[in-house]
Amino acid sequence: MIAADVGLDLGGTKAAVLAVGEDGEALVDTVVAAEGWDAEPIADGARWVADLLARTLPSGVAPRAVGIGAQGLDTPEIAAEFAAALGKLGIRARCVNDAALLVPAAGLERGIGLIAGTGAIGVATDAADHPLITGGWGWVIGDEAGAAGIVREATRAALLAHDDGKPDDGLLDALLQAFRVPDAERLARAVNDEPTMDNWGPAAPAVFAAADAGSLLALAVVDGAADHLARLVDQLVRRGAVGDTVVAAGSVIVNQPRLADAVAARVAERHPGSRLQLLTDPPVVGALTIARRLAS
Repeated sequence: MIAADVGLDLGGTKAAVLAVGEDGEALVDTVVAAEGWDAEPIADGARWVADLLARTLPSGVAPRAVGIGAQGLDTPEIAAEFAAALGKLGIRARCVNDAALLVPAAGLERGIGLIAGTGAIGVATDAADHPLITGGWGWVIGDEAGAAGIVREATRAALLAHDDGKPDDGLLDALLQAFRVPDAERLARAVNDEPTMDNWGPAAPAVFAAADAGSLLALAVVDGAADHLARLVDQLVRRGAVGDTVVAAGSVIVNQPRLADAVAARVAERHPGSRLQLLTDPPVVGALTIARRLAS
């Protein structure tokens, strides 16, 4: 039997698995659908992880240590309970929120992790190594800088301008095309009838395209998203976060330079000496780093 250190990055739609042997040999590097994943009930979530490992690790490979960063592990207490539940299944694991993978994935010991992808959340640790989490309240009521939240705010702005009788500056048309509807009334229906990240999130690039084309409404939405992410950093710093690097990841901030540049400027202005770094390696590398630390 080959012992492996395993990293898992469990998001809302995808699960990344990275496993290496004790000799450093790569054994698994794959991404599968995260269908059915939920951190709670904890016992069910632990069994889901055990099944994922059974499905993705080759025959004859057993996990020596598992590092898990997962959507839904939103407090240290839940993360600890989840690790304990895995322990009862014979899986030695350390569990954190998925945003907490960014700093170790960047090769750093300390820093602030910032995700702007489907949702938006910030994580860090204080001087006593206590985890800190802010944001991540979900796309219906929060996550203003996540893909779904950006579309929510853009739709509100476009429909408010429409009701004010203002001519479309490009944002409304961009959203109509993204949702494949002919008018404002049907846009509202398309957004409201299916308030899910799968329905809202894919329209986010249209908002950025409208901003690039000069839409003032879209520019205001992007600025609001940048303000939100900078505010997450502010909150973590006030609560004692240590480290001068803000490591950012997620499909929105990585693929939209307008947002990344705006956040970088705000971080540099508000926290002199700090800088924004876009993560180039996948976050699951951070999960593997956590597993290796646990194993050693």
